[in-house]
Amino acid sequence: MLAPLPTARGPLSAALLRAWLEGTPLGRPELRGVDALVDDDLHLALWACYQQHYGGFAGLREPLEWDADTLAFRAVLEEAFERALRAEHTQALPADPVTALRVIAEWSGPPLAATVGREGQRQHLVEVAIHRSAYQCKEADGHTFAIPRLDGPGRAALIAIQADEYGNGVPGEAHAELFARAMAELGLDPSYGAYVDRLPGSTLATDNLVSMFALHHRLRGALVGHLALFEMCSVTPMSRYLSAARRVGGLPALERFYEVHVEADGHHSRLALDEMVAPMAAAHPELAGDMVFGAAALARVESRFARHLLRSWDAGETSLLPERTAPPPRPEATPASPSAPSPARRPRHRRRPATAA
Repeated sequence: MLAPLPTARGPLSAALLRAWLEGTPLGRPELRGVDALVDDDLHLALWACYQQHYGGFAGLREPLEWDADTLAFRAVLEEAFERALRAEHTQALPADPVTALRVIAEWSGPPLAATVGREGQRQHLVEVAIHRSAYQCKEADGHTFAIPRLDGPGRAALIAIQADEYGNGVPGEAHAELFARAMAELGLDPSYGAYVDRLPGSTLATDNLVSMFALHHRLRGALVGHLALFEMCSVTPMSRYLSAARRVGGLPALERFYEVHVEADGHHSRLALDEMVAPMAAAHPELAGDMVFGAAALARVESRFARHLLRSWDAGETSLLPERTAPPPRPEATPASPSAPSPARRPRHRRRPATAA
């Protein structure tokens, strides 16, 4: 999956793109004063580094997946991201990952899905789709890295979940393909990476989290915990987005995307907890702590993502970054992405917290 080269938005991403395009030496990144949890520049640079492992970029003269300077640069960024995630992982949770994941699944967060489900309009569905596109256009790919990194009990359940995510081998039925059709129906560009320049750090962090877990053998337990909580907490928000799509009307492809997730994830929730996490933790107790960490990190990253959207809408602003009008020179021209819609406004009255999604 080739993505268009993004536009630099700070010194980190600018240095990375210069190195790739011009051969400029790529030194150690300076992160003093950078909030590694949400910084726009850091997470764009980290996302770009990870994209080399998912297919790379159109316009680059050679693949850079194993470029030593890029890997060293990436290591500094992801070390800061992981350190910040672990620093906030201080809440006492049960040692047993099955029990801990059930506790985490009950954490409350900003009511993004609940708000969209009750009163969201087409522009809210469009904006949510743009935010989710970095992940959904390659849905399941990150978690699939776990398959060769694990063995023994629980692996079969992991494979069963992933097979469903890919449409059980039926062409056009993979969840990423369903999402692409839904984007086109909403008048959006369904090509992979088309909206990365519009995504803030809090959104890119949701995608970078799974890629960081996926690309490190030592973090395979965190990847399993991430996947398990993802499946456990998906049905309710997907149902709410489905309600909004049905109320707005005229969006059969978007309805289908959410319907498939409501149906599949109800089954996946049981598989993930009882047939994947429980036997894996019993066979590999050394992974239990990171299973809990991966789930907790997902919950907190998603909470920051949801909070950003709701705050922006409350202020009558778009939650997307402004379109970039002066991208750096590229070896090959790439087509411009369609513009995002007008800012979505959240209803004026407040609601009680609900699980974020």
